[in-house]
Amino acid sequence: MINPVLSINTDLAREILTGFIKSEVTRVGLSHAVVGLSGGLDSALSCVLAAEALGAENVLAVRMPYKASSKDSLDHAQLLIDQLGVQSKTIEITDMVEPLFKLDPQISKIRMGNIMARERMIVLYDQSEVFKGLVIGTSNKTEILLGYSTIYGDSASAINPIGDLYKAQVRQLARAMNIPAPIIDKAPSADLWEGQTDEGELGFTYEEVDKLLYLLVDQRYSPQEAIEAGFNEKFVNTVTARIRRYQFKRMQPPIAKISNRTIGYDFLYLRDWGT
Repeated sequence: MINPVLSINTDLAREILTGFIKSEVTRVGLSHAVVGLSGGLDSALSCVLAAEALGAENVLAVRMPYKASSKDSLDHAQLLIDQLGVQSKTIEITDMVEPLFKLDPQISKIRMGNIMARERMIVLYDQSEVFKGLVIGTSNKTEILLGYSTIYGDSASAINPIGDLYKAQVRQLARAMNIPAPIIDKAPSADLWEGQTDEGELGFTYEEVDKLLYLLVDQRYSPQEAIEAGFNEKFVNTVTARIRRYQFKRMQPPIAKISNRTIGYDFLYLRDWGT
């Protein structure tokens, strides 16, 4: 089997991503950023990058636990807050989401997770108005390609510095930026319910799928070529089906074109305003 190498130049990635954050935040006349800090690896990396780009005092890390959130998640988030010296708030979401849960006694865990993700994004955007900062995204390339997120929930942000890093690359950069080992080494989880893990929900490991996605997306392999390279046919078909199915999550809502200056087609801010 072809075993693609996903290693990155962490020094260069660090320079590019911190530069991206500083450029995008200052472009709109701001100097602050808001990050939802879950205690997991992805949000930790986004927070570290934002603190390095803008200064720790200009970053607000927001913890938003639900009553079933693990104590480890809160502790790990606090560990990073203490290490970086960023500003922080803890806003409990239990009382915000429980009334919706109670409307349907048969509500599924998936629906509950989506409601919690969207409630957290409401909180983050409210805090962004208070703090006068942009909301920083925390979704990695693997999650985005697989559609493993809640649209207008955890996938929503003003800018996303880690969206072009596969999970393996997030881990590499996190080690280079001295993110605490307990955060790097623990099993990835959205912490939506007790015992929930990303890989348990997906049905495969990040290590496996990162390699396949790299071939399919970055190296432009066809599904058949990926199979011929040694990947299991069912696995390839499952992953490619997810990529296709969740394309809508990766796009702004398409606008039906009727004029000669359509937003997103002919009217593009960067071109029209020279920035």
